[in-house]
Formats: sequence, structure tokens, C-alpha cells
Amino acid sequence: DGHSHLSAYERKRLKNITENAKFFAALKLHESAARLNQIATKRQPHGTKRPKPKKVEDETARRRSMRLLRVEPSTPMSETPAQPGAEEYPQVPAGPVPMIPEDQVEYSKRTEALLNTWMRISEVLLHFGDLWRLWCSRYQESLSSMVLSEENVRKVVKSRVCSMAIHPSESTILVAAGDKWGHVGLWNVVSGWSEEGAHIFIPHNLEVSCMHFSPCNPAHLLSLSTDSLRCGDVTRAVFDEICRSEENFSSFDFLEDNASTAIVGHWDGAVAVVDRRTPGTSLELSADIGFKRTRTVHVHPVNKQYFLAAGLVDVCIFDMRYLKPKGNQPVSSLTGHTKSVASAYFSPVTGSRVVTVCADDKLRHNCNTGRWLTRFRAIWDPKQEHCFLVGSMAQPRQISVFQDTGKLLHSFYNLDCLSSVCSINVVHPSRNILVGGNSSGRLHVF
Repeated sequence: DGHSHLSAYERKRLKNITENAKFFAALKLHESAARLNQIATKRQPHGTKRPKPKKVEDETARRRSMRLLRVEPSTPMSETPAQPGAEEYPQVPAGPVPMIPEDQVEYSKRTEALLNTWMRISEVLLHFGDLWRLWCSRYQESLSSMVLSEENVRKVVKSRVCSMAIHPSESTILVAAGDKWGHVGLWNVVSGWSEEGAHIFIPHNLEVSCMHFSPCNPAHLLSLSTDSLRCGDVTRAVFDEICRSEENFSSFDFLEDNASTAIVGHWDGAVAVVDRRTPGTSLELSADIGFKRTRTVHVHPVNKQYFLAAGLVDVCIFDMRYLKPKGNQPVSSLTGHTKSVASAYFSPVTGSRVVTVCADDKLRHNCNTGRWLTRFRAIWDPKQEHCFLVGSMAQPRQISVFQDTGKLLHSFYNLDCLSSVCSINVVHPSRNILVGGNSSGRLHVF
């Protein structure tokens, strides 16, 4: 083909580029894709009007909470959600999926504005030196200055929020949320309710359990669902498929700062290694770590060869260098939990601490969300080595901030704007911004 001098890998790469070009040409997206590759330096005036609100009869009838009525579900609830009917949610095909919102058949000016914002704020390489360190009193003052207003509450996805990620931009608040049925919502909070606003995409078929913006290229948003790991690349306006497996995925984390490799947890207890540099969508290695279930995996922030896995009552640290298909032994086991563990994460600066959430309420904190809410995950404030945040079942509804000693430092609440449990939360890496997501797809930004 005129490329005999190239290696097999380079020929495969050229073939992929050609196939991708044909894919976009078939969908007639080339003109919009070209526009997306231009940095939006100035917002152009437009004369479009805000859409009229839907009529009452068009709205879905309000669902009464079976949990509040104390009615048990008619069928047993499994931790891996059942797939909805095909007539309600069409199946997402394998391979690349174009970034077109679920309510549109092609790109629109509104979508283009949102994706242009994501691409523009990703152009700036963010260099975080030493992470922000404050004394406890100063930190509490900064927490108290964070407030929730009505314009910073919005329904971004259609169902229960299962994962979130926040873009590291210093200038724009861009939040991504994944829900129970494979939807990914993008919300430019700064734009409020303007036409750029929020859009819903469907890159997955089932629950989006974990999402991260790439640490080396924030123009990439990686999302994990039950059957696949995808990379949303805003520069090409497509959700690429990184890996696919019949095993049920649960969580993932990057093994390197360049985000080329990742460790992926399976609901059946195993873990796998994914290398984005190799062709195809298969896993590099699948390893049995002796767990019956693996809910979260997290890589040490300094010593990247270590990763933390949380299972049923198991919380263990493993060494990637000795990972093999069978017979893996942890280098450390964090014992003491007597009930189901939901998550475990290293502290963000040194990794010398681990925060876990368990149904045994060892923090003297009500963590029993029941069957109707997403389970809590305690997350470290990336700007603080000693402080973490977690949802709460307390009234009024709130998000709690604790010191690693167990001391309650602050509670985020708003009687007018926050009336639901925020199971999933995310904190901006450099700004005082907290986002809480609830089980109806609504996000709250403090």
C-alpha cells in the first residue's frame, strides 16, 4: 500500500486514522469537527431565544418514593444494575461514539459552545506545585465562605448520580456526571441556564461507576461502565473505546501521570491492567487478588507501584510489580471492618493515610444509605492531606468535612436549595469548589 517501510504498529495506526475519517464522513460531521478544533477565543452574539418551558402535561408524572412509603422493592436489588429495556434506551455500539447529545441527531450551536469551552480550558497546562496547606482554623474559614445558591443547582443527568469529575480549570467550572443508565452529563456551571448550559451524552449502556479527567490532558474525560472503559476526546468530538470485557467493571485509576496505563477493578473481585498505547480493546493482564468483590481501586499518589483495593470487608494494598494471574498476596491488609466496605482512598499528598467508608459506621457517622441511594464514598480534599468529605443521612441534608482524627470540621447545607442526600461528591483540585450529586441526577455546587 505504499507504506511497506513502516512498522506493523505504524501501519495499524494509519489504518485506524483512515477508518475514523470514513466514520466521520459517513455521519457528515466533518464541518462541525473542524469548528471544534478551533479555540473559542470570543463568544459570538446570537439571536436564538431560550426554549419555552415544557407544558405540565408533557412532564413525566412525579414518582412517589417507595423508600419513604416503606415499601420493599418487588425484585431483589443487585449491586450491578439490570439493563433497561431496549425500547427505552437504545444499545450503545462497540467502538467510537460521536459526541452528540442524546436529544439531538447532529451537532448544534449549543453543543458546540459547551464542547468549545471544554477544549479551550484544556489548552492551558495546569502546573500545580506544592498543594495548598493551611492550618485547621484557616481551612475552616475557607469552608465557611463556600455557599450554595439556587442558580448553582441543576439536574444534569436523568437518573441516579453514580460518579462525577470536575475539570481542573482555574477559570471555568466544568462538571461531568455519570448516572445509572450510562448517561454522561456535562455542565458549564458558570454559564448557568444559558443555551451552552448542560448536555447529556450516551457513551455507555449501563451504570457509569467511575470518571476522571486525564491528569496530563484535561481535554480527555475517561469514563468506566460495566462493560467498557471509554475516553471522551473533545478535540475529536468522540468517545473512543479503550477496553471492553464481559467481566463487570467497577472502578479504575491511572497507574502513571501520563495516563497511558490504568488499573481496573471488577465486581467479581479481580483486577486488570489496561494499556492505552496497545491496539485493540483487550486487557493486558487479569489478576485474581483473592477478593469476592472489588468496589474501588486507587493508586498511591507518590509510589505508583502500589494500589489500594476495597472489597467486601477487605481493604488491601498490592504491589503492581508482582501482580500475576493467580496467587497474589497483599503487602498490607487494613483490617477491622465488620460489614460491607464501599470505598477506600489514599490521602492526596503523601498517601500515608487511607479513608474508608463502611456500613459498620465506625466513624460514628450514618453511612447506611439502603437500597435506594448510591453508597457513600469518602473523598480527600485534594488540597489537604488531613481532611476528607463524605455524604450524610443527617437532617438537614448536608455534606460533612472531617479531619483525619475524626473531628467534624464543617457541614455544608442549605435549607432552601439542598433537601436530598448527596452520596457522590467531588472537590476542585485548586479552588474552593465542592459539587454534590444526588439520586435524581441533580448537582449542587458550593
